[in-house]
Amino acid sequence: MQHQQHHQGRSSLRDCSSTSSPQSRHNIIKGEIIIVQSDKKSGSGRSASIRIYSCTEVDPKTGKGKLSEQAYLKRGKTKTSCGERTTTYDVKFHVEPNFGTPGALVIRNPKNNRFFLKYAAVQIQNSQIIQFDCYSWVYSFKKTKNFDRIFFSNTKYLPSQTPQALMKLRKEELGSLRGNGSGERKEWDRIYDYDYYSDLGDPDKGPEHKRPVLGGSALLPYPRRGRTGRPSSNADPLTESRPCTTNLDIYVPPDERFSPKKKSEFISNSIQAALHFLILEGKGSNHLESFDEIHAMFSANESLVIEGSLKEKLKAMVPNELYKDTTHAIKKTLKFPLPQILAGDTSDYYASAACMKMVHFTFTIVVLHFPENEFAWKDDEEFGRQMLAGVNPARIQSLEVFPPQSKDGAVSSIKSSHIEHNLDGLTVAQAMNYWRILILDHHDYLMPFLSRINTNDVCIYATRTLLFLKSDSTLRPLAIELSLPGSPRGNEINRVLVPASQGEAAALWHYAKAHVAVNDSVYHQLVSHWLHTHAVVEPFIIATRRQLSLMHPIHWLLDPHFKDTMHANALARSKLINSGGIFEKILFSAEISMQLSAELYKEWRFDEQALPADLLKRGMALQDPDPDNPTGIQLLFQDYPYGADGLEIWTAVQAWVTDFCMLFYADDASVRSDEEVQAWWSEIRNVGHGDKRNETWWYQMTSRKDLIQALTTLIWIASALHASVNFGQYAYNGYPLNRTTLCRRFIPQEGTFEYAEFLGDPDKYYLNMLPERDKMILGIAIAEVLSKHTSDEVYLGQRLSPLSIKNEEIGLKFEKFNRELRNIEKRIEDKNADAKLKNRQGCAKMPYMLLYPDTSNVESKGGSTGKGIPNSISI
Repeated sequence: MQHQQHHQGRSSLRDCSSTSSPQSRHNIIKGEIIIVQSDKKSGSGRSASIRIYSCTEVDPKTGKGKLSEQAYLKRGKTKTSCGERTTTYDVKFHVEPNFGTPGALVIRNPKNNRFFLKYAAVQIQNSQIIQFDCYSWVYSFKKTKNFDRIFFSNTKYLPSQTPQALMKLRKEELGSLRGNGSGERKEWDRIYDYDYYSDLGDPDKGPEHKRPVLGGSALLPYPRRGRTGRPSSNADPLTESRPCTTNLDIYVPPDERFSPKKKSEFISNSIQAALHFLILEGKGSNHLESFDEIHAMFSANESLVIEGSLKEKLKAMVPNELYKDTTHAIKKTLKFPLPQILAGDTSDYYASAACMKMVHFTFTIVVLHFPENEFAWKDDEEFGRQMLAGVNPARIQSLEVFPPQSKDGAVSSIKSSHIEHNLDGLTVAQAMNYWRILILDHHDYLMPFLSRINTNDVCIYATRTLLFLKSDSTLRPLAIELSLPGSPRGNEINRVLVPASQGEAAALWHYAKAHVAVNDSVYHQLVSHWLHTHAVVEPFIIATRRQLSLMHPIHWLLDPHFKDTMHANALARSKLINSGGIFEKILFSAEISMQLSAELYKEWRFDEQALPADLLKRGMALQDPDPDNPTGIQLLFQDYPYGADGLEIWTAVQAWVTDFCMLFYADDASVRSDEEVQAWWSEIRNVGHGDKRNETWWYQMTSRKDLIQALTTLIWIASALHASVNFGQYAYNGYPLNRTTLCRRFIPQEGTFEYAEFLGDPDKYYLNMLPERDKMILGIAIAEVLSKHTSDEVYLGQRLSPLSIKNEEIGLKFEKFNRELRNIEKRIEDKNADAKLKNRQGCAKMPYMLLYPDTSNVESKGGSTGKGIPNSISI
């Protein structure tokens, strides 16, 4: 798909060069326009009028490029290819003899429908073809306040290099995208502006649905979202009213919406997950009696007919028009597919569970039935490996001080005696000097919230987990500290558990690991996934659309990395992170989930999202003085799959961004003089991330180095970082015994009634610690939906459209980038096959593929592949 060309109609264009006759006062420029008829609401574009602007000759009356006479889209040729129905129109533009070179086109839709303009091209003398990759909706000019749509050619210019004939058009187009910050946005409004997260609550439903506004305060800072402008709720003037819709038509600017194909797939995937939920929820009570009931949730073969009460329940969950459009495409399987943590290698990912034997879960005897690695998740080594190669691999860090300390100076209860016997003969001091003790810290940020969290059948600790880096680079858990608030003025209540392999101590140790996994899962969802990718990127998208012209080369560079993100975020605000939404149902943080996220945004720094900086901050890498090392760091140990693969991807992206920027910016002064880039960066700092405006760590944007580092970091977040924390969710979180998001019981203390209950039946006690059945199933269902790629995904190293300016140079640089990603794929495969790199697969036999680019696969694909780095945060 790299540098995909638009061949439709190209041969006819080559035969229709500009013509004129001695009797004519005009030349004729011929072209073609391609419209996609993508859904029932879209039109063919017929009767739309179109004109072209010159980019070389100025009309002295308007100060803009000379304008052709009006042409109309008539008698188009329609065809269907690869499921896409397109109509191609041949047009003739009458222009003055000295019209010059076309640089923009303006189109007016007189009808009340909309159409999707995919591509346009015109041919001038010497058979030169001017291309316009449009990919945008065109609405009725009556709805857009009589504004016509303008599209610029694929030639890109820095502001100072813009042809005089296009200068006014460039500024007018940017102005139209900014709007005036008022009014409710309608479907056809192509306007980008900012707002606080004031739309998460629904106080009109009752006071229990009131949620604080995030952003705009020191107490609850947050990135900005795209403004929708809905009126305030009746019960709270600070809260925006909820949209009056149950479908996916929540407002985002038209160019940010899911394609009809993706929308259909997303709905189908969601309905499939809803079916799983409804089927499994209806089987048995909400209280789990055995682990067999959990295993029975997974299968791949049993089919289902949607009828009766199930059909009615499903209809009640989704709008009727969506139900009709998508249920025919659903794979009507009865249960969830087997998560990879049970199935092992991806080749067995969807292995049938029909041959699974009923097993008795036990803490004292490990009996492996089916599959071979069914209990691998329970192993201490796998517990540590998932911190390096699981779905949340960027939280673990080197321990700097022993015993660990809180920010307020409070010292942990973990003692040398707890861990020294497990350090392979080293003292604690020696292990610290050799960077051999690591920590997974979920303590400081949780402690202030625990009193509010531990109500309503929720029992959560703040945890610290210490691990020892063994000589083979695997991690050995050393101790887990479990902390609770004391009396209002008292100290913390701390408890330390250490590994054990038999008897009661082994069961209690497993319980402690489960509590750590719960902490890590909620941090992953709210911070590593939602905040650090989805939420922080949205202001960059808005600022790019508002401040960087479509003619700007940096806009072209970034555009693929913004695909579908605003729509995905809007859906999250509607269904996932809102009051009563899915996160509040399944996460232990419930109604304070987003406040917890805002608390952790206080720690966020854009410069530390650069992978090398992040690894250095966490002590997982050291500075490397080698000037030939492009990252400037060396990993603490090479068998850190996320770090090792991530640095390869980072280096490739940085090289591509550097090559690109060097073609457009001759020196540092050219960055400083780029008024659009300067306005873009200022708006990101002062508005989009306005609660961070006074921080000193922002890049100053005075040099090419600043620009390259900012762009590399942004592309890294939107592509590889998001892929690493998103597409493994079902593989790891889909099995509740491996990672769940809520605990309902504390670990029992000797001498209590709970301890006697635990001794009587450790398995039952553990089952009662897990979420209830309905929440467990809902968690599995959402993990399944979020882990799926859609078939129209565009992956890192792939592009939809070329550049006209410097096209040959850009093409060569991009092919170099693509080639390096293919080399990285081969190296990842080799590392996964290397038996010495134990963390690449672990005892669960799960090859680390979450940072495998999959660039070489250019065919459409979808589903839970467990690999591939999409260009953008697209789900």
